[in-house]
Amino acid sequence: MYPWPDLRPILKGIPWAIVGGVATRAYMPERATNDLDILIHRQDSDKVWERLEAAGYRRVSTLSIPGFLARSPEGVELDVILGDYPWMDEALAHPRKDPAGYPVLDLPFLVLMKMAASRGQDFGDLTRMLGLASKEELERVREVVSRYVPDEIDDLESLIYLGQVEMGKRAKT
Repeated sequence: MYPWPDLRPILKGIPWAIVGGVATRAYMPERATNDLDILIHRQDSDKVWERLEAAGYRRVSTLSIPGFLARSPEGVELDVILGDYPWMDEALAHPRKDPAGYPVLDLPFLVLMKMAASRGQDFGDLTRMLGLASKEELERVREVVSRYVPDEIDDLESLIYLGQVEMGKRAKT
């Protein structure tokens, strides 16, 4: 496991969770990634930046999506994603813990983010995470996707199927 900066004391009292490649390690074998991505409420942006700056982070640039890139005193890149998704309160209120104890977005909401991003890496993450998910986790994912993006349920089922084939949970046809 890569030694990611521990943001828990810096962001104490502010709802946040790790997303992106580092979050996937809670649901599948860890994969290489160069940065740590976190999701915060858009309205917490100034407060988060003030705390990061006080902890020695420096702002590097603006992201192509709402948010900013910062660099830790140790040189680790941190993407701070500013969200205003309809599901954020629910998701940030109940993060899951990854193997290192960091708060990560729960699987159903991480699936929503990765489906919306639609990059090749995200589809790879989705098939692996969904292919390894338990029946109970898949039911929670289906419920959340049905509630927030019902038009995507067929795509979700395809990703589940592909993931299960990839992970050997289903016979290849």
